[in-house]
Amino acid sequence: MTATEVRPRVAILGAGAMGSLFAYRLAELNDVTLVDVRGDVVETIGAQGVQQDDLPVRRVVATREPSAAFKTNYLFLFVKAPYTLAAIRPFGGMLNPATPIVSLQNGLGNEEAIKAALGGAVSLVIGVTDLAALAVGHGRSRRQGLGSTVVGSAGASTTAVRAVRDLIGRAGFDCAIAYDIRPHLWGKLLANAAINPIAALADARNDVVASDTDAAELARAVALEGAEVARALNINLPFRDPWEYVRGIVAQTASVRNSMTVDLSARMTTEIDQVNGAIVAAGRRLGIATPYNEALLRLVRAKQRAPRD
Repeated sequence: MTATEVRPRVAILGAGAMGSLFAYRLAELNDVTLVDVRGDVVETIGAQGVQQDDLPVRRVVATREPSAAFKTNYLFLFVKAPYTLAAIRPFGGMLNPATPIVSLQNGLGNEEAIKAALGGAVSLVIGVTDLAALAVGHGRSRRQGLGSTVVGSAGASTTAVRAVRDLIGRAGFDCAIAYDIRPHLWGKLLANAAINPIAALADARNDVVASDTDAAELARAVALEGAEVARALNINLPFRDPWEYVRGIVAQTASVRNSMTVDLSARMTTEIDQVNGAIVAAGRRLGIATPYNEALLRLVRAKQRAPRD
């Protein structure tokens, strides 16, 4: 990029581990605005910038005001799925209709929430990423492994999807395009459903799902239930054996305390309704029983409500 070229404007909703990681990587070639509702987070990032691992700090704009991002060229969502609607609602009628909106969030229901707030004709790019990051401070993240990202259209033009892929690629992340993103969404959904709540309830790292016999048997049953629902929806999952796929993800993220584990230990709202709850809801519509997913759904909900010792 030459000195006379205008840097693209990128806004990111949610300054957690993943939002901060993407903000850092995108800030090299773009003007990045991080929007977060937490005043202490915004104040710290505004004063100290964002950082990945021990690399040099990069400066971004940090704000609690969505209006600061209305003129952005790209809008990324990294808020937790339960907060998608509230986070995107202020942007209704305020964005350029051609602005790509990018959701790399966990679970199902984010697309519906975004379109409920902005309208069905929105330029929406949905994707999945197996990049992982650990928050080590406000605006500070440690990257966990390499990982890759796949994006596809949920209303965006082919040109917009390619632009998003290239933007992510220029930030140093592997990114590909899928003609049909649904198999990838459901593939990640199954992995999240089988790993996250079990590790969270055990208050352990992801490797417990493979190393503990009981945890492994439960995770396998959860994954097989999810795969049955996906097949009934005519979704061709991007793997043959759901359990082998889950075990592969566990191996890649063995040392990670996933986001649901972190949230549940703090009695914060988790994404359980958008993960296992989404499988349960789809199963009910199809007349397919999903008792293992439902059990995890109810257990995590109960622990969210329980007072901390």
